[in-house]
Amino acid sequence: MEEKIFRNPDLSNRLLELVVKKNMKSTPSTLFKAWTQEFETWFAAPGTVIMEGQVNTTFFFETEYKFEASQKAQREPHYGRFLRIKENELVELTWITGPNGTKGAETVVKVTFEPLNRGTDLTLTHSGFLDEESKNQHKEAWPEVLKQMDEKYDSR
Repeated sequence: MEEKIFRNPDLSNRLLELVVKKNMKSTPSTLFKAWTQEFETWFAAPGTVIMEGQVNTTFFFETEYKFEASQKAQREPHYGRFLRIKENELVELTWITGPNGTKGAETVVKVTFEPLNRGTDLTLTHSGFLDEESKNQHKEAWPEVLKQMDEKYDSR
């Protein structure tokens, strides 16, 4: 049963979006769990995740990233709320990060999982960017993040 979204984000003035497709080695059920319960396994810094993985609940986590090798790792907070969930098929959530990401804008990430042989055809759509710069940063980052996810779950 699909729950009603408390309140949809307003993206009417922010039409920039990107789509990333990747054939993943893991099953839809494994990837669904990764997006609703296991951010710490593949994306978030250890010990930073607050997440229930249910519609109309919020989440928080941090990533740590060095933008240049000589720099100290920077903490990047990520916030959002789950909008729609269909077990093993779909996760849709809002995605808010700081100056190096969405610049504080409430964007929407939708991830779909289609069974593919022994793996999954994953499609990620990220919508609602403030500007081309934010969109392009995410267009470069998401393929790397998904590659890292695929490698992490394939080695389990």
